[in-house]
Amino acid sequence: MLMHVILDNGHGIETKGKRSPVLPDGSQLLEWKYTREIARQVMKPLRSAGVDCFLLVPGELDVSLKKRAQMVNELATKFGSERTILVSIHCNAAGDGSKWMTARGWEAWTSIGETKADKLADCFCDEAMRMGFKVRKDMSDGDPDKEDGLYILKHTLCPAVLTENFFMDNMEDCKFMLSEKGREAIAALHVRSITKYIEDYA
Repeated sequence: MLMHVILDNGHGIETKGKRSPVLPDGSQLLEWKYTREIARQVMKPLRSAGVDCFLLVPGELDVSLKKRAQMVNELATKFGSERTILVSIHCNAAGDGSKWMTARGWEAWTSIGETKADKLADCFCDEAMRMGFKVRKDMSDGDPDKEDGLYILKHTLCPAVLTENFFMDNMEDCKFMLSEKGREAIAALHVRSITKYIEDYA
């Protein structure tokens, strides 16, 4: 069964904050830019493998959560919600970006309760742990993903997972994220997890 993969790039250039403190070498992680780079690194190999994969918001400007959810639902209705998945790519933060914080690690989020997104989140968490990432888990319901009423997850018709790809306001996480090794690892995590889900559940 052909699966359609929608990559949501997170925030846009106009979203205030959403950036790391400035590193000693003068570099800085901007979430809107970083998530778009990662999304493109994920999209390319998936398309090469024959997966129908595309960016929800290819441009730089902000698109409201309501509009993005509406766009996802239009596509899920067109393709069929059983044959569509959404992955929303983000960078985490424990503060406002003005100073370095101690929180670090990788997370996957789904909407509250048992949903069809849980299997997709399991693929992500399993792969993140296999790759040796520090995964921040919530095992209270028997699986490692975290749950909340995040708009893009709660108001979309297809299985949807939001990834928080380390803390941009933790210096060690931020250095890893900005490194070539880090970018490749984060992109590979998404490609392998999505591929695994398609192989097992499509």
